[in-house]
Amino acid sequence: MREFPLVRSMLVGSALLALAAPVAHAQPTSSSGGQAYEATTRSAAPVTPGAVAQIVDGVAQAPADAPEAVKQVIAAGNRIVGMPYRYGGGHGPGFTDTGYDCSGSMSFALNGGGLLKRPLNSTGFMRYGQRGAGTWITIYTRSSHAYLTVAGIRLDTSAADDPGGAKGPRWRPLRPSDAGYTVRHPAGL
Repeated sequence: MREFPLVRSMLVGSALLALAAPVAHAQPTSSSGGQAYEATTRSAAPVTPGAVAQIVDGVAQAPADAPEAVKQVIAAGNRIVGMPYRYGGGHGPGFTDTGYDCSGSMSFALNGGGLLKRPLNSTGFMRYGQRGAGTWITIYTRSSHAYLTVAGIRLDTSAADDPGGAKGPRWRPLRPSDAGYTVRHPAGL
């Protein structure tokens, strides 16, 4: 198994146990009941200059100019990179699992940035946040699949448009077309 600086895991029997930093437990930041949550546990993603994230050896480097929530979404995504695809994975309490599906991966990453308090499925993401593309984070969702773009890179379980063709949660280049998806973003990002 390939080791990444922020992705630490070990095989125990046939099960993959993630030993990464704990997922942030989100706390509301406003009394309006909106989508804004503040992460209570922090971990750092590697940083690259500017406003666009970079993928180096499968790990995303957060842009130095990004808001802290964006950096934390990237750090959380890094913790599940390389884990296996598992239908329904990541939807249990605490977001932690032995494998992740598309919306479970997105839920894990958004929770790590303090932007989601409970996992959502692809259909649930159709009502999340605000309509349209975000400045830093954009969600692409339909009933059968969902993925997330963050600062110019894509967190996705599908191998579509991936030069390596690997499945499971990974950082990938942006897709040439996002046609057929509902487009949403977290408020303010």
